[in-house]
Amino acid sequence: MNFAVIGCGVIAETHAKALKRLEKEGLKLYACCDIVPEKADAYARRHNVGKVYYDDESVLADPEVEVVCVCVPSGTHKDVSEAAARAGKHIVCEKPLEITPERAIAVAKTVRECGVKMQSIHQRRMMPTAIATRKAIQEGRLGRICLAEAQLKYYRDQAYYDSAGWRGTWDQDGGGALMNQGVHGVDLVLWMLGGEIDTIYGKAETLARKIDVEDTAAAVIQMKDKSLCVIEGATTAYPGFSTTFAFYGEKGTIIFNDEGVVEWKFMDEADAPPCPEAGAAVGGSKSNVDITIDGHVALIKDLADAIREDREPVLPPEDAVLAVKVICAIYESTRTGMPVRF
Repeated sequence: MNFAVIGCGVIAETHAKALKRLEKEGLKLYACCDIVPEKADAYARRHNVGKVYYDDESVLADPEVEVVCVCVPSGTHKDVSEAAARAGKHIVCEKPLEITPERAIAVAKTVRECGVKMQSIHQRRMMPTAIATRKAIQEGRLGRICLAEAQLKYYRDQAYYDSAGWRGTWDQDGGGALMNQGVHGVDLVLWMLGGEIDTIYGKAETLARKIDVEDTAAAVIQMKDKSLCVIEGATTAYPGFSTTFAFYGEKGTIIFNDEGVVEWKFMDEADAPPCPEAGAAVGGSKSNVDITIDGHVALIKDLADAIREDREPVLPPEDAVLAVKVICAIYESTRTGMPVRF
């Protein structure tokens, strides 16, 4: 199965490494594309890529390309993904799916209309601790969840934002600490809770970086069942801290972070589910280049299996829309100073 990477920036390195690990599964990094020829050529040399393209139209016209990895700036995910879908290519799309709910929904609609498969990259969902925690919540092991927390405390210095013209902009990045780094955690905590959202109140501020978007944010989400979810997101938390999730229920507490389980406490210890193994840390809290590839490997392999078996991938585009909606609601609440009814 031949893959083409479109956009040869930082995250494209993770896709190349993941595909290298999956060679034994029959997956091949066949082509790469970037509108900056020097970037495409250098990427091809580093990863021994046979076909190099400098525009999207050419790579999508190659009949040997079966799947494209969309690694372009966030605000161009829609254009590239829709073009790929119309060309009959399956898609692996980096987070966020797009930078507004309307654009994200449009991507999902086009993918369905064209009959191709799309895997959204929210690799934290593949963590063993996350899977086990969600199962415990769904089974009612914690009872009613009263409070959930997502602590998304990253560090990115000014040099990071200055390294690419699209970083820290509304039109290409779509936001800052929440939309770029924090979107993974927002997706995960809402996936865990699984319920319907009632109201969102948030504040997103630019406090330390010379950028258009936020570098520090906090929000309170009230679910339809009245439970509360608190989200903290920042790229100002030096030196960057392990992303942490907590779920406090009537019958117990689960807290886990990138390194593994912090608390796994149940009132009925005799009937407690087994504590999961940690698995590989996702990384990314201190730098955008220290992200581990295990989650990408799992998601890309699942897409290939979904194509071969003609089934849904584990994270279709519709699943990636909610996090974008919530983050944009936090931005709206910041602008208006009012809660947003969801």
